[in-house]
Amino acid sequence: IARYVALVSHPHTGDSLTILQAPEYVSFQKGDWPISGEKIPDMVALTMGFSVQEDLSWPGLRAGPLFQRPRANVLVVVRGVDSLALPQSVASYPLENPVPFTLDSVAETVHTLFAEDTPVVLQLAPSEERLYMLGKANAVFEDLPVTLQQIRARLSQDGSVLASLPLNSLSRNAEADLLFLSEVQVLHDITALLQRHRHLAKDHSPDLYSLELSGLEELGRRYGQDSSQYQDATAILANVLQKFGEDLFGLYGDSAVVEVVTVKNFEVPLTRKSRSILESKQISNPGSPYNLAYKYNFEYAVIFNIVLWLMIILALAVIVISYNLWNMDPGYDSIIYRMTNQKIRLD
Repeated sequence: IARYVALVSHPHTGDSLTILQAPEYVSFQKGDWPISGEKIPDMVALTMGFSVQEDLSWPGLRAGPLFQRPRANVLVVVRGVDSLALPQSVASYPLENPVPFTLDSVAETVHTLFAEDTPVVLQLAPSEERLYMLGKANAVFEDLPVTLQQIRARLSQDGSVLASLPLNSLSRNAEADLLFLSEVQVLHDITALLQRHRHLAKDHSPDLYSLELSGLEELGRRYGQDSSQYQDATAILANVLQKFGEDLFGLYGDSAVVEVVTVKNFEVPLTRKSRSILESKQISNPGSPYNLAYKYNFEYAVIFNIVLWLMIILALAVIVISYNLWNMDPGYDSIIYRMTNQKIRLD
C-alpha cells in the first residue's frame, strides 16, 4: 500500500523554486534569495557547466568544480499552485516575476556541444500534447504516450498508476481528474523507460529534461482550490515528484540536479512555438555557418591538465637551467675550459 506524507507548511507563501536533488559538488545555499523566472534557464545552464551571456548575480548558487558537472538536469514546472509540501529537498527559494520561460537555449547548447554523443533532450507538456526530443531520446521515448488519448489509454493498461494511487476524491471519469492522472502516469513512464535503458545515464554527454504539468491548474479551475479534489491531488503530486526526483537521482549515480518550479499564475499568457511530435533536428555540418564553438568532449579535462603541467615543468626547467648557466664558473664548472687550461699549462 502506497504511503503518502501529509501536507506541511512550506517556508514560502508565493511561487517558488525548489531544489529537490543535487550532488554535493553543485552547491545551493539555503536562504530566502528570490530568483526571477526569466533567470531559471541561466541557472540550469550554470549547473550543467555552460556559460551564459550575462552573469547570474544570485547568491543561491555557488561556483562548483570546473571539471565535475552533473550528468543530467531535470526541471519540472507545476502550474496552478504556488508551493508544494515536498517531504525532502535541498533548498527552496522564492520565485519573483514568474514570466513564462523555456529551456530551448540550454537544449540547443547541449545538442551543439555533444552532437556526436547524442545526449537525451526531452521537453514535454502533456496538457498541450507538446513533445520535443533530440538525440537518443528519440529511440528511448518513442513509445512514450504523448497525446491525451494515448495517455488515457495507458491508464487502463497493466502497470498503470491508478492501481497504486489513493485517488480519494478524484474520479477516473472526469476530464480534469484524468488530465492530472495522465501527467502522473507520464512521470512514472519516464522513470520506467530510463530504468530499462540504464546505459543512457552512464555515457559522457549530459541529459536535459524539461516537464510542464498543468493538471493542478485545471483541477483548481474545475473544483476550486479549497476543494477536496485539489487538496488530494496536491498531496499526491508532492509525493510523486519526490519519488520521481529520487529515482532519477539514483539512475544517474547521484549526479543529477532535479528542480521543481511551482507557479500559481504566469504573469503573461504562455506562448510558445510548438514543434511536431518526435521531431529530431540533426546538425549535418556542425562546423561552419553559425560561428559555433568547437565540439566539447570529456577528454578536454585530461588534455588540459597534461598541457598545463607540461608547460609548468618546462618553464621551471628553463628557469633552473638559465640560473645555473648565469652563475657558472667556467674554470671549474665547464669541462671545455678545464681542458683548455691544462693544455695551456702543458705548452
